[in-house]
Amino acid sequence: MRLAATAGHNQAYAVQGLLCNRCSSRGREELGIRIPRPLGHGPSRFIPEKEILQVGNEDARMHTFADSFAALGHLDNITLVMVFHPQYLESFLKTQHYLLQMDGPLPLHYRHYIGIMAAARHQCSYLVNLHVNDFLHVGGDPKWLNGLENAPHKLQNLGELNKILAHQPWLITKEHIERLLKTEEHSWSLAELIHAVVLLTHYHSLASFTFGCGISPEIHCEGGHTFRLPSVSNYCICDVTNGNHGVDEMHVSPTGSISTTESFCEVEALMEKMKQLQECRDEEEASQEEMATRFEREKRESMFVCCSEDEESAPTRDVSRHFEDTSYGYKGFSRHGMHVPTFRVQDYSWEDHGYSLVNRLYPDVGQLIDEKFHIAYNLTYNTMAMHKDVDTSTLRRAIWNYIHCMFGIRYDDYDYGEINQLLDRSFKVYIKTVVCTPEKTTKRMYDSFWRQFKHSEKVHVNLLLIEARMQAELLYALRAITHYMT
Repeated sequence: MRLAATAGHNQAYAVQGLLCNRCSSRGREELGIRIPRPLGHGPSRFIPEKEILQVGNEDARMHTFADSFAALGHLDNITLVMVFHPQYLESFLKTQHYLLQMDGPLPLHYRHYIGIMAAARHQCSYLVNLHVNDFLHVGGDPKWLNGLENAPHKLQNLGELNKILAHQPWLITKEHIERLLKTEEHSWSLAELIHAVVLLTHYHSLASFTFGCGISPEIHCEGGHTFRLPSVSNYCICDVTNGNHGVDEMHVSPTGSISTTESFCEVEALMEKMKQLQECRDEEEASQEEMATRFEREKRESMFVCCSEDEESAPTRDVSRHFEDTSYGYKGFSRHGMHVPTFRVQDYSWEDHGYSLVNRLYPDVGQLIDEKFHIAYNLTYNTMAMHKDVDTSTLRRAIWNYIHCMFGIRYDDYDYGEINQLLDRSFKVYIKTVVCTPEKTTKRMYDSFWRQFKHSEKVHVNLLLIEARMQAELLYALRAITHYMT
């Protein structure tokens, strides 16, 4: 199915249609016309292109591709990578379409501008570029794109909430909400604010997915192409733009330089730990005091998990004009003697509180988000690397709860001692980087965890990461709105 390649190369195919034979391309070259050449191979810098195209050829994914292609006119690279998991992708696209295009409290150009503001907080020029085009397409004022100070005061006022949500959401209070709702002529309504909060959390999390999966810019976007001519003279420029490079590309497998035997042992050891934890859980439970202690220990340890700086992350265009206070970033919530009370899910949860608040003020969106959370959390093919018929629920819960633990969110019924047994340090480094400082994610981090697992399984991890992150941000923001309302 050639449709699967459309997103990465749709503009290249258009160029090919104009030139399309070797002598004509050389003729254009002689006339001084510069032909764009893709900088990368495929939708992801981390995943071999041939694996993604093979996924696109499977009949089970056809309807998802068709729906997305019909809606967008092309397939963006995020869609091409998410298609590893079509059930999730369908829910994701439905939610995003509703947020951006269906009836809602905010005008269309505001929605795309908020997406730009949110993506810019993580220097995610890929998402910023997408929404700059969409913002202009729906009639947005180009002057706003010169910097946040050129946007309406109402949007400027959202900047404070944007930065806190993106980097330190546990600091959000009802006073932040009150300032937005009571700013005289620049004030937000509750419904508008809910819409804005959902958009901000959606795009903060999508920036995590973009960096976590190494999403490449499309060829027609800045950073997606070059005009350098190929050094090999015996094939056509059309071959280059079409991805037919004349030689097989060499891709490094997720296992890197680690032997297959060693990686196989990693999988076996992880499965054995999962089995042991399940057996121990059935035999005895720790006391509530011990459970609380284990949470605090894991939360404290998570503060000292940090990414190495020995490899540069993907270069991005400077997008700092779209937000204020560029020095503001992620900081652990227990640093410098500052104590932030633990957020107990038993006191305020998505299921019992957040969902109903969103659905009441922005009908149907709560339902769409809830469905997306559940699909990501429960998604399983009962496989682990080369093994089948595996119950992965223990591992999925550990990943989800570790992310919430990093945000200070605690589940009273979960034993946080399980996290250290199931998630090794390289995996924790990857998780924390993708969730808290996604712009620092590198291919080495991606390759270093779960070295014998399939790329589809690593993409699945990223789905868990972005949904857990989005829910954590929403919990803090919605709790503050609830406190303001009461």
